[in-house]
Amino acid sequence: MTRNDVKLGVVGLGNIGHYHADRLTELGANLVGGMDIDPDARNDFSEKFDVPTYEDHGELFGQVDAVVVTTPNKFHEQYAVDALDAGIDVLLEKPLADTVESAERIVEAAREADSFCMVGFHSRYHHQAEIIKDQQTTGRFGDVTHVEANYVRRRGIPGRGSWFTAENVAGGGSLIDIGVHAIDLALHFLDYPEVVEVSGTARSEFGTNDDYAYVDMWGDDQGAEHFDVDDSATALIRCAGGQTISLEVAWATNRPPTQEFFVRGTEAGARFDKSSGDLELYEAGQGGAHHLATTDVETRSHDPHRQEQVAFLDAVASGQAPDRNTVDEALTVQRVIEAIYESGETGRAVRLDDEAETEPDAPVAND
Repeated sequence: MTRNDVKLGVVGLGNIGHYHADRLTELGANLVGGMDIDPDARNDFSEKFDVPTYEDHGELFGQVDAVVVTTPNKFHEQYAVDALDAGIDVLLEKPLADTVESAERIVEAAREADSFCMVGFHSRYHHQAEIIKDQQTTGRFGDVTHVEANYVRRRGIPGRGSWFTAENVAGGGSLIDIGVHAIDLALHFLDYPEVVEVSGTARSEFGTNDDYAYVDMWGDDQGAEHFDVDDSATALIRCAGGQTISLEVAWATNRPPTQEFFVRGTEAGARFDKSSGDLELYEAGQGGAHHLATTDVETRSHDPHRQEQVAFLDAVASGQAPDRNTVDEALTVQRVIEAIYESGETGRAVRLDDEAETEPDAPVAND
């Protein structure tokens, strides 16, 4: 089987579902259907992509080898678990779920399934991120001890009144929406070490204001009364080997926007700006401190979402689960997010290394 032979469906036919379907059809993927509980969403998707759509996900699951799940966070578990139970491979948009408990149930289903679940951390597929990871793996940075991770918008709150700004559906705000990418990429650069302690806070300083000032807003603005999540977060994450991550996340703030990542190692470091695509390496020459070098790295431009989809489809076609973007990594991110929220509420650091981990009885494809 080739990637274009994979019979593929999309669950959740809103903007993100269309975003995935656009790229999948450009790849020549065999898109055979979609599912949504909203009849208007079904009609729009069916007309645009010329495929049947269903209200019952069971009907779609009977037609496909794999699905891309792009529903609001609260419903990830329902569709991902049912697909895994049916032996269908899953590309599940980030975050893994809206709560740690729900995320753990998805992980358990993936461990017991013959199929696999890959999580949509597309930032790893930026060419610049792949270069950093390659250089880290070959030892160019020495021991990587710290990652500074930033995903900050100046005024970028999604439409107030959409599910993104409803805690009971999303599970959080800026932290669980865009912070999830920053946390995952930072941990990825560190080889996903065990996280032992998290200290942080999440704030709601702009979305709760009736006079919130913005230039553009994704979706309609129904006002402050429809906003009950965080719009920024700050955290320090400490790992078992002494590595640390400093995190700045915001949908809205009074500062310039940034998506810069700084990787610090004992032999070299790197700066990756996701917004511009710039990648710089910093290191000392053989002569020591008097021979400092900064290298601008030329990189090719490609769509990380599309690269992620290629990896997913190739894994489905080969029958071999991918070894990146696993549910176990996504569960670590989910626990870090919950710990930041808890730390902010209690005013204390939260220990994670004392938590009992649920280990699989035997190695499976996702591990």
